[in-house]
Order: sequence, then structure tokens, then C-alpha cells
Amino acid sequence: MPHREDIDTDGATSFQIRAPREQKLPFVYASPHSGNAYPADFVAEARLDPVTLRRSEDSFVDQIFGAAPTFGAPLIRALFPRVYLDLNREPYELDPAMFDDALPRFANTASARVSVGLGTIARVVSSGADIYRRKLNYAEADRRIETLYFPYHAALKQLLVATRARFGGAVLVDCHSMPSTGGPMDDDSGRSRCDIVLGDRFGSSCDPAITALAEKVLREMGYRVTRNDPYAGGFVTQNYGRPAEGFHSLQIEINRGLYMDEARIAPASGLSRLQRDMTVLIRRLGLLDPRILAPSEPLPNAAQ
Repeated sequence: MPHREDIDTDGATSFQIRAPREQKLPFVYASPHSGNAYPADFVAEARLDPVTLRRSEDSFVDQIFGAAPTFGAPLIRALFPRVYLDLNREPYELDPAMFDDALPRFANTASARVSVGLGTIARVVSSGADIYRRKLNYAEADRRIETLYFPYHAALKQLLVATRARFGGAVLVDCHSMPSTGGPMDDDSGRSRCDIVLGDRFGSSCDPAITALAEKVLREMGYRVTRNDPYAGGFVTQNYGRPAEGFHSLQIEINRGLYMDEARIAPASGLSRLQRDMTVLIRRLGLLDPRILAPSEPLPNAAQ
């Protein structure tokens, strides 16, 4: 069940950074969708029951990659749920049909994600069921964006900039999970999915050696791995993956059927194995030659 308690939305308590005593790897791990602190007013006003709301979570992903700080890489995780605000979107991807007042002109109201109800403030869950009993006003959305979205992304950017300054390059590993079967709004609706999807925006968001090593390690452990299908990486991967500037981003999607009861949102026996195996992946990725992460183009100034 979700935590039926208010979360402080001042930015400082809406996410957590688990920092190593000393950063030893040019990696930053992120879990933007595993938060399960549900604001009480949101749960009370939702049309859907708490378990249905939780099916949008990437439940337990922060635990699966929890060993990152042990190896010297920070792990940042959101505490609030994806169904409340989605960090893997542009800040203002908003559906005008959700609101009883006008949106600002700068809002992106025409993206493919908005068109299916899955913008920064989602209108529906993955099954297509409406979340809200009423229309929102824009001030509600703006408050979530200002107090949750921007502080998280500011902290993530700061981690990446500091990592590049220390090591000459930085790798963001954006950690997610996916339903074991494609949903009604997915291109692979009704089809069983592979174990793990690596998303690098079709080779554009990170050095190919990073994706190749991750795939090699995961296949050696017996996982069925695909690249960029059905997920190539969302806003985070595209926005932060700029290899020419020394910023690399790889998205990892893990099949929920490997480690949890998807109906009850409960951990299963496979969770321990995944934790062990992702610990191996973290260690093996950390052996990459950091020289491949260096910018290929001169930077405008050292502060960027």
C-alpha cells in the first residue's frame, strides 16, 4: 500500500541522494520512478484504488541498484511517485484537457506522450484508466513542477557536472522497470517482454562501449537483453546524454516479472538475485576506461 502521509515538497525532502564516502567511479545512478510516498490529498481525490496507482511505480528499483554507493557512485532517487509527477518528461508536457483553466503558452501540449495522457502530470495510468475525479487547475501542476521536478533535476545535473569535473566524463545510468507484458497503450500490447532493455537513443546518448559492456555482462548472467525496443530512453536519457560534451546516459529497464508480484506490488524471490546481479553490473561498468568518456569537442568554459 502507498504511504498515506504527506511529503514535504520543498525540494530537499522530495528526493534522496545516497552519496559514497568518496566518489570513485565516473557514474551516477538514478531511480526517478521508484518513489512511493503518496500525498494524502492526492490518494483521497484519485478515482483509482491505491494498488492501481502503484502499478505505475518502478517498485524496488532503488533497492536493486542500491549497491552503487558501495562502489563509489552516488544514487539519486525520487521519494514521490511517478503517477503524481513524472521526472522522465519535459517540465511542462501537459494535457490541456486535464485543466479547468488555460495553460501557459510555453507548455508542450502536443507531444506524443501528452496525446496518450502520460505527460509530466499524468492523466491516466498505463492501463488507460483516468486518475482524477475532477479537472485540475494549472497552479496545482505548477506547484508540483516547481517543488518536485526542478529540484530533482537541479540535483541530478549538479551530480553529473561534479562527476565530469572529477573524472573527465560522466555516465548517468537511469534505472527503471517495465511490466512483463505490453500494456493496452503500448506498441507491443499483449506480448511478453524480454528481461532487460538497454536504451541509448539508438546509439546517440552514450559511447557505444558503455552499452556494449552492459549487454555483454547481462547476457553472461543469462538475461535476455534487447536494445532500444520497446524503450529507447525518455527525456532523461535524451536530455543528459551528450557524449560530445562528456555526458553519457544509458537507460536500463528491468522486467518486473523477474522480481515482483505485479498484481500485489510485492517483492518476489527474484529480487535478491537481481540485487546481486546488478551489483555485479555496477562493478563491471566501473572498470571501463574513463578516457572513453572525455568530451570530443572543446567545452565553452570549464564551468559548464
